[in-house]
Amino acid sequence: MPFSKDATHISNSSIRQKNDSHFAKRFNSELEGDAYFDVFSRGIYSTDASIYQIEPVGVIIPRSMCDIAKTIEIAAEHGLSILPRGGGTSQCGQTVGHSLIIDTTKYLNKLINFNLDDRTCRVEPGLVLDELNAFLQPYGLWFPVDVSTGSRATIGGMVGNNSRGSRSIVYGTMRDNVKSIQAILANGSEMKFGAHSADEISNCGLFNSEQGLVNKLLEIGREESIEISTRFPDLMRRVGGYNLDALLPEGAKRGVWSDATVHGALNHPNLAHLLVGSEGTLAFSTEIELYLQPIPKNKVLGICHFPTFYQAMAATQSIVGLRPSAVELVDKNMIELSREIPLFKATVEEFVKGAPEALLLVEFAEPDQIANIRQLAKLKELMGDLGFFKSVIEVISLKEQRAIWEVRKAALNIMMSMRGDGKPISFIEDCAVELQDLAEFTDRLTNVFKKYDTSGTWYAHASVGCLHVRPILNLKQELDVKKMRSIAEKAFELVREYKGSHSGEHGDGLVRSEFHTKMFGKKVVSIFEKIKDQFDPNSIMNPGKIVRPFKMDDRSLMRYKPYYKHEKFSTTLDWSYWGSFGQAVEMCNNNGACRKLNSGVMCPSYMVTKNEHDLTRGRANALRLAISGQLGPNALISDNMAQSMKLCVSCKGCKRECPTGVDMARMKIEFLFQYYKKNSMGLREKLIAYIPRYSPLIRHFQWLIDFANKVPYSRTLIEKAFGFSRFRSLPKWKHAGTRSLEKNKLFQNKKCDVKSDKPPVALLADTFNFYFEPENILAAIRVLSFAGYTPIIVKPISGRRPLCCGRTFLSAGLVDEAKVEMNRLVDSVLPYVHDNIPIVGLEPSCLLTLRDELIAVLPGKKSDLIASNVRLFEEFLADEITANNLTLHLKSLMEKKVLIHGHCHQKALSNLNVVEKVLKLIPNLDIEILDTSCCGMAGAFGYQAETYETSIKMGEMKLFPAIRASRPDTIIVADGTSCRHQIIHGTQKNALHVARILERCLPSDVG
Repeated sequence: MPFSKDATHISNSSIRQKNDSHFAKRFNSELEGDAYFDVFSRGIYSTDASIYQIEPVGVIIPRSMCDIAKTIEIAAEHGLSILPRGGGTSQCGQTVGHSLIIDTTKYLNKLINFNLDDRTCRVEPGLVLDELNAFLQPYGLWFPVDVSTGSRATIGGMVGNNSRGSRSIVYGTMRDNVKSIQAILANGSEMKFGAHSADEISNCGLFNSEQGLVNKLLEIGREESIEISTRFPDLMRRVGGYNLDALLPEGAKRGVWSDATVHGALNHPNLAHLLVGSEGTLAFSTEIELYLQPIPKNKVLGICHFPTFYQAMAATQSIVGLRPSAVELVDKNMIELSREIPLFKATVEEFVKGAPEALLLVEFAEPDQIANIRQLAKLKELMGDLGFFKSVIEVISLKEQRAIWEVRKAALNIMMSMRGDGKPISFIEDCAVELQDLAEFTDRLTNVFKKYDTSGTWYAHASVGCLHVRPILNLKQELDVKKMRSIAEKAFELVREYKGSHSGEHGDGLVRSEFHTKMFGKKVVSIFEKIKDQFDPNSIMNPGKIVRPFKMDDRSLMRYKPYYKHEKFSTTLDWSYWGSFGQAVEMCNNNGACRKLNSGVMCPSYMVTKNEHDLTRGRANALRLAISGQLGPNALISDNMAQSMKLCVSCKGCKRECPTGVDMARMKIEFLFQYYKKNSMGLREKLIAYIPRYSPLIRHFQWLIDFANKVPYSRTLIEKAFGFSRFRSLPKWKHAGTRSLEKNKLFQNKKCDVKSDKPPVALLADTFNFYFEPENILAAIRVLSFAGYTPIIVKPISGRRPLCCGRTFLSAGLVDEAKVEMNRLVDSVLPYVHDNIPIVGLEPSCLLTLRDELIAVLPGKKSDLIASNVRLFEEFLADEITANNLTLHLKSLMEKKVLIHGHCHQKALSNLNVVEKVLKLIPNLDIEILDTSCCGMAGAFGYQAETYETSIKMGEMKLFPAIRASRPDTIIVADGTSCRHQIIHGTQKNALHVARILERCLPSDVG
């Protein structure tokens, strides 16, 4: 872990001020897992995806259930409270508090038992939903509570919130799909909660204290059955308070129309259902037994377009009558914001026609696909009957359906991608009403927003009358905090009028608990308190949630407290796109998309360590707290901040995959610049940064590099002297290839006079390809020449040293040196741009620096021109294919299979499909793009002795196993020089740049 365990900065509770060191030492000595009490760890765990921020007492990362029991024991002994935490994505503040936070995601994330015959499984609380479903998929099963945050939502967290998901109309709620729960109580005892008849309860072998608790709970259910039955809203989307109806003698029955079995509909109590939705305030769930369902084999999707929002709401009731498996709303705000996000733009452009005010995504998932097609036809007919002709886009392909659902799943983060201080705020977002009231309710609520001079964003579960609505407010301003309180009171008043629920999905937490009295009445709230006191008489389990709550608008509990402000400092990069560096940092809304483990690039360091510190979200929180003075003086340039940034490989995965656009790679450049203004830079970092400057001289010392690579123990000495890992060989300078480039007649600083029917192509010869892999440039020249183009290697206007993009300097935070290189490049390349000559590069990290970082380092029209006109070699060829300008008659390869591993910057700022498109010019070639994260080399990251092991673990996640499993005659394509070095190091297989593959397929008579 990056922060010292014995750091003991504790916040200002009088109980703990004298015992800081004692707590830290005791937890670290008595637990198998980790305990953190330092200011950075407490800071990054002080927020979730809500508007709140409360510094915890400390953070516990348990390795075993015994650790949890011991933590509860120590906490009770010292009068501390405990707070269970899964993915930390709660919308209502459930997972923040002045408590000991227990994070189960790192170690307690296992599948304990799987019963295929019974279609059940038992899991630990930290298991992520998508991880569970990945295991179940080969068996044709899944856990059907399909929350949009499934890539990071833990089963324990879903139990705590009583999660729902898009298809609750079919499968019910989390409660309906939980069979039993093993839990640790506040007194330290373990107990299993499940469904029992009265006879079973008296004979199930409980200890006396446990039997007493069960009897008391059932007694409350019998005594208060009338109050519970009459005061609880009669609709499925009700998660407020405790599930008191689970205590009713006949059990709870909540209707869903599906033929699927909803296991929560029992004829006797299931006490596990009392824990579901209790937000960790009653007990700590340690094992959760779940019901599983068959995966729907066939699905179709209809995208219904509506000219007004009201019409979409009015049509929902009729659409639900067709018995779909989901009806999800997407409003105009979400559509427009999605168009601005690279990850979703293509999907939205393809499937959204015209300018609708609202879409309804209507899914049918009957076992028979013919039946689904028939229902889709009925949907089109129904829409026509409602007056919306030709308004349904049919989507039959499962791949296309998945792409659309990915946009919908990211709805929250898409909404939060609004730049500036005004954001869609979650506080009334889960109000639920009956379908017949939905159109009128949403219309009246919209008028409430207008009264307070704001508007709302809408999305989610139209099928069950639960729409996520977020008014746009600036909670840095006291006025808007007051607006929030007024809007909440008006909204919940409307909900009560329609006999709905003020809490329909995301729970109560800090934001809605205070409104229970008005929603349920004092008598029901007193029953909630009785339940709490039976389980937790000393209130050590997540206090302040559901019962005896705080005020929802208490600014001392919020992320933006009354005194919140950014400390002023001069930034080196241009942050005006977001407003300021601070506002760019604040784009992280803590929803945790960076915690995903199964797909994409982001976040490779977290995938290896599973530490919150090593997560995009964790780093963003650390930066925000530092620049606002909440981590102490000079925190931004502290060694602790350097530790938090240490494992960031600047992969740019977050820039593309974070829907709110958090660009941690760019933030790391700014941090390093600020850090090295006050701290000295090591020799190793200087050697890496200045490699473009001294590369021309390496030819004179190549013998020394060869000596170091071959002689035993020499690399060990190098590691001790410079910090380069002894397990890596030093790069080899290729004198012959470089000399051939220097002598090449195409090395020019103006247009070539060679006559051709095609335009010249200006090649950028980057440092790495020019000095270390010149064969790639020579291959590109041969391919372009064969295709009829005139390649020109761009020469600097002044000076002999080749051009450089500045990437190595940026990676070290030496922005002023990067500016020198970038200015040289801009001056040399701009004439080609003005002459409409394509600018083409081979190395993704270099070329794409000009598309991305250049405009932040040197903002202005010149940089904008360069950024919009540079292309990777494969991008240029793909564009020419599309324009019918390129015809390459290539011969086949002996190999028939190609695996493509993309450089991280390619995935973030380009498109790997263009590599595939170019390789399809080769006859009879099977091409596969690998679904991999960062290779782990990441420039110098893999060379550093202290990060070498992490580098290898990144490669071992997916990349190395996929390559090792390939046939010996498979070709590996990797356009990044770092990637190629990592692949040969980790798999002993060579990877090649795409230019060299194409070169091999040129006719043999080509010179």
